[in-house]
Amino acid sequence: MNWKSGKALAAALLVGGIAVAGAADAQLRAIKTQTNISSAERKQGSDAHPQLVQEFGGAYAGSQAAYVNRIGQNIALQSGLSRSPSDFTVTLLNSPVNNAFAIPGGYVYVTRQLMALMNDEGELAGVLGHEVGHVAAQHSKKRQSAATRNQILGVLGAVLGGVIGDNGGLLGGLGGLLQNNSQRIAQMATLGFSRSQELEADQLGVQYLRSAGYDPVALSTMLASLAAQTSLDARLAGGDARSLPEWASTHPDPASRVRNAQTLASRVGGNGGMRNADAFFAAVDNVLYGDDPAQGVVDGNEFLHPDMRLKFAVPSGYGMQNGADAVSISGNGGQAQFTTGTYNGDMNAYIAAAFQSVAGNATVNPGTIQRTTVGGIPASYSTARVNSQSGQVDVTVFAYEFSRTSAYHFVALTKAGGGGVFNSMFNSVRRLSAAEATAIKPRRIHVVTVARGDTVATLAQRMAYADYQSERFQVLNRLTATSALTPGQKVKVVVYGSR
Repeated sequence: MNWKSGKALAAALLVGGIAVAGAADAQLRAIKTQTNISSAERKQGSDAHPQLVQEFGGAYAGSQAAYVNRIGQNIALQSGLSRSPSDFTVTLLNSPVNNAFAIPGGYVYVTRQLMALMNDEGELAGVLGHEVGHVAAQHSKKRQSAATRNQILGVLGAVLGGVIGDNGGLLGGLGGLLQNNSQRIAQMATLGFSRSQELEADQLGVQYLRSAGYDPVALSTMLASLAAQTSLDARLAGGDARSLPEWASTHPDPASRVRNAQTLASRVGGNGGMRNADAFFAAVDNVLYGDDPAQGVVDGNEFLHPDMRLKFAVPSGYGMQNGADAVSISGNGGQAQFTTGTYNGDMNAYIAAAFQSVAGNATVNPGTIQRTTVGGIPASYSTARVNSQSGQVDVTVFAYEFSRTSAYHFVALTKAGGGGVFNSMFNSVRRLSAAEATAIKPRRIHVVTVARGDTVATLAQRMAYADYQSERFQVLNRLTATSALTPGQKVKVVVYGSR
């Protein structure tokens, strides 16, 4: 979370996403693709690009970014959209979310987190080829009217306003009311394609792999890793494979997607071709993994921001997702966000602005502002009760004055009378000491060479996690608990590094 305010972006622009989705039986089809990038598309892409990069934590700099750009431009050339590599802008995003997408105009994106899940260059090319395939097949135009009706909202107000209005709400009940911009973008970037469109993008992706000299099977192995990671993420969040996050699944049968990609590969020429694992491992070594401390980190049930010198804890059973402009908290009892706004020393005005950002065009009448102190920090709060399609809802703003020019706040939504579920969270906000802030270290990918006697179990013990070490290591390297490792083989572990 870098706490920069996001602006509205049209979902119609976002045309790709590596989603673990089901598909029809794989078969080669004659897919009509565009043969050039129009001037209108170039402008559309260049206008949206800066905001997209900001919403996903900024561009990741360094040798990894240059490597991804080179591989992405090469695979994009296979689409026939342009003969010049410079017509494609391929960006490695500083985001801890597993995602990839593309927009018209030659703009392709992949997150560092998804890159870390890959195990060779062929898989990177396959992911980027899939996204370019969505653009070449003009899938965004085919869903543009629907996307226009479901714009990514720059403020919560339009979402909540719909829920309290007469139209029954955009999302229904409490589910999904509080989402930060990067979450909405991630979801819209990966949702909305039909099964046939996903299959078309897969087919084009494996065709691009083959024409570029890569092993066309690489896309299917990447999809298998993503399916395994998504399942593990669900377990870590206390769910199961049937409760996959929306950005990772448009269909509950990821195994079918993998099988289809394998079949497509066989129909474009089978396996064989480059995988370039050594080059990839050299590139991915030392890349950030998980949260970037400069944007704050989620550690168990705590959120800590070393630069802003603050922390808080969510109740047991609640999950957090860090985003570009807010930390989102969700659980069975309600949803909340922790964020900031412009503060000039007037807490009444600050809280009023927070309510207004939630309400949008709707009318919300908060109660009297109450004053208190939390962890030595002056705090103020107020609650408004509004009507939704699922009954009455309490909206609480709980704000903290960290200085005369800086404040932070929670916005929490619960069913009427249920606000007490977040009391422990409201009262958990603390300032971080200098020592505590310095102690927060980033996690990074470290590529190691398997030595004689190393096993999956022994290498997993190096993972910088207190739980699920073996499972995390296996998914990261596309291994099982019984996989035999060969001396000289390269694998990835996650270790603590320096900022």
